[in-house]
Amino acid sequence: MNKDLSRKNRDLTQGDIKGHLIRLTLPMILGILGLTIFNLVDTFFVGRLGTDELAALSFTFPIVLTFHSLTLGVSTGVTAVVSKVAGSKQPEKLKALVFDSMVIAFIMVTIFILIGFLVMKPALVLMKAEENLMPIILTYLYIWLPGLIFVVFPMVGNGIIRALGDSRTPGLVMIIAATVNAVLDPMFIFGIGPFPELGVAGAAIATVIGRFVTFTVALYVLVKREKVLRFHKRKIRDMAANWKEIFIVGVPAALSRIILPLGTGIITGMVAAYGVSAVAGFGVAAKLENFILLITNALAAIIVPLAGQNIGARYFGRVREIYRKSNLTTIIVQGVLFVLVMFLAPVISRIFSKDAEVIRVSALYLRIVAAAYGLKGMLMLGASMLNVLRKPLFSAFANLSQMFVFFIPLAYLGNRLMGLPGIFIALAISLGMGAAVAWKLTDFSIKKFEIKHAGDSIDETAG
Repeated sequence: MNKDLSRKNRDLTQGDIKGHLIRLTLPMILGILGLTIFNLVDTFFVGRLGTDELAALSFTFPIVLTFHSLTLGVSTGVTAVVSKVAGSKQPEKLKALVFDSMVIAFIMVTIFILIGFLVMKPALVLMKAEENLMPIILTYLYIWLPGLIFVVFPMVGNGIIRALGDSRTPGLVMIIAATVNAVLDPMFIFGIGPFPELGVAGAAIATVIGRFVTFTVALYVLVKREKVLRFHKRKIRDMAANWKEIFIVGVPAALSRIILPLGTGIITGMVAAYGVSAVAGFGVAAKLENFILLITNALAAIIVPLAGQNIGARYFGRVREIYRKSNLTTIIVQGVLFVLVMFLAPVISRIFSKDAEVIRVSALYLRIVAAAYGLKGMLMLGASMLNVLRKPLFSAFANLSQMFVFFIPLAYLGNRLMGLPGIFIALAISLGMGAAVAWKLTDFSIKKFEIKHAGDSIDETAG
């Protein structure tokens, strides 16, 4: 009885949209909180080693974020396609799609690891990493990169689980993994108990072990609980058809998401001109940013399966309502959090470093850029909705505009006129401009989609 009820609740084409938003977002917050805790715990303990080590970790962040973003982009494609098939109630097609998605994950992780080892040194040079920091940075990355296998598979797997209407399991898994990382971090970093003192290398090892937990559980859920992943022979031709569907959304989404780490790398390079402490401060703020955007990130993730299932079922009025209510939520939430950040930014930053300059730069970034987090949320939600509507190029255009059309020219001007604050002000303004572009493109795309499929619409009062 409970199992039947659980599966019924995963049908996102029926019932109150507000209820679905709350039910899916709350456990998703747990998952993103787990990922955020991963980063913050590493930052906290590495910060105890010194400012150089904290700055070194900040230089790894854009590289780590690049691979996360590429994987999340492809995972978005998987979630969008799987959610539509789940909404159309085709179990055999669903199983084939899930298997083909995991094959894509295997190919991706192989390519990512090879590329990572080839480009990490040139990337660090472009970010203007100081020579004395290079050994620390490379020590972390040489351990973290092979562990990508435990990052890519769970991200794709969790995307499939969310597409089936279950955001609770991925959330709980990430919390457990973050707890494992938090326990192991000080042991490996400082050499507590039987563990050797490994410094920054210890943080990398703890992260890989924590990620292994997500790998194991995601595989178990797909194979044993949901029974949607079945290892069997597939014709390349049939697999290629599903890969095409995934890549139509996934490749532009990946390119769109990679703009964030590219932007982070560009900002890191600009901030590096102001010294090691400034880089460390920016790194702390960048990690805290994910915590402040916790609810917005959750909404941007769950809007894909929620809208996807309703598109698959041809409930187009519900799709527009999902988009409207998600935007309203992020504006209100981020507005309230901005007020708190204005007062608490220095206090929170002080948790991660005792260096006065690190604290100053971190607080400066948060107080300026957090003013635009509601608008950043609109940009993220618009990008997610455009991916589901099979307009991934529009999604990529919105993100590209924010970074390359608006931010970079404004940052150059702001840096010349006001120094470090000018870079951060430019970022806040560019987020507002990017949000406006995303809103217009999404509204236009929803209208076009409704007109194109007007004859396919189903009576939405059935739910």
